[in-house]
Amino acid sequence: MTGRLRTRKTLLPMITDRRGRATARTAAALVACASLAAGCGVIPGTSGGAGDETITVMTWAPEDTKATNKPGMPAFAQAYARWVNAHGGLGGRKLKVLTCNDHNDSVAAAKCADRAVDENVTAVIGSYSQYGDTFLPSLEGAGIPYIGGYGVTNAEFTSPLSYPVNGGQPTLLAGLGKELARTCGPVALVRPDSIAGDELPPLLNSGLRAGKHSSAADQLADEDASEYGNQSVRALDYSTTDASESGCVVPALGDRTSTFLDSFRRAREEYPDVRTATVLGSVDQTVINATGGASTYDGSYITGWYPVASDPRWDPMKKVISEQAFGDNRIDPADAGVQTTWIAYTVFKKVVESLGDGAVNADSVRGALNKGLKVTTGGLTPTLRWKFQDVLAAVGYPRLVNRAVTLQVVREGRLVAARKNFIDVTKTLQNADLN
Repeated sequence: MTGRLRTRKTLLPMITDRRGRATARTAAALVACASLAAGCGVIPGTSGGAGDETITVMTWAPEDTKATNKPGMPAFAQAYARWVNAHGGLGGRKLKVLTCNDHNDSVAAAKCADRAVDENVTAVIGSYSQYGDTFLPSLEGAGIPYIGGYGVTNAEFTSPLSYPVNGGQPTLLAGLGKELARTCGPVALVRPDSIAGDELPPLLNSGLRAGKHSSAADQLADEDASEYGNQSVRALDYSTTDASESGCVVPALGDRTSTFLDSFRRAREEYPDVRTATVLGSVDQTVINATGGASTYDGSYITGWYPVASDPRWDPMKKVISEQAFGDNRIDPADAGVQTTWIAYTVFKKVVESLGDGAVNADSVRGALNKGLKVTTGGLTPTLRWKFQDVLAAVGYPRLVNRAVTLQVVREGRLVAARKNFIDVTKTLQNADLN
């Protein structure tokens, strides 16, 4: 499940550990970059000028596991390669996409990274893995850029060889808190009793405080529970303490959010109206479809990274799916993983175009990005540009360059836009107390 929170290596590790790892990783990566710039070692994914060798890249994600599965991401990547090659390639170059199943396992994730190195790929693009601390050192050592990961780990926002296209869970929670401050009375956060879960309240509260709202009640839950009846009642009790305002309950339990909402739906029958709200990854359109969303999620606020799936800005992606993956039920244009993969490959295409007839390899791609290349994505994100130290470096996110979120609401089982424009959460995150 998106933004999965079920292990202590996942999303949002303790900030002190994160900064320590980031420092060590940054130093190693800079040494690797310097070596490549000096011509030392093998430059991965080497391709000559236009019309020469094939550009080889990789996309990985977990498949066929008992937990998080994102088969649409590698499936779409391969469909994208077929589409690109059917339309003349990338500047006349053929695109070859390798895929790998990380099995939601640290060892398998490391093997995917090792294979990327062995295959001399130019970049790893549009991928999902909760084990950034495991695979990024291998990519850094080989100088291979990681473009458009899903933002599921903080390592993706600290590594100088990571080029994220969204703001991960930090932006979603900050943006959600900012909106709930306008619309909710008492807010109850239900989150995992884990190190990863410990980082969630400050992010949500940063948004609530920005709207001059009191902090959310922090309610812990087992991250592998089969039902959440007791947690539902406690959350409802708190969110209805102020009779003058409707409260809100925010489940942030990763792939267990749907399990929580099953229990919550039964418990709320004895309470006044209480709204639910969550973030993309805990819930997206595919989850809503699978659970009969009109009754379970109707009226819920959800913060996301991108416009809703029905927005016409997604039409170019849908054209690729229609032409090259029609009938492939792994690929859902409403899935945030597929959307992230599309944006990541859009970035890569713009990078290759910027290189003209020059060599396309890991070194040149990384160099173009590091020199401040600005990439537009057809309005699906703000203009993207990566720096070694961005404005959120002081709070531990030096690579978090997309600080915009969208606000969506479920109406009659469909996610629709609740706000027309993106919400910028830069200042909210800068004021977050993450220590």
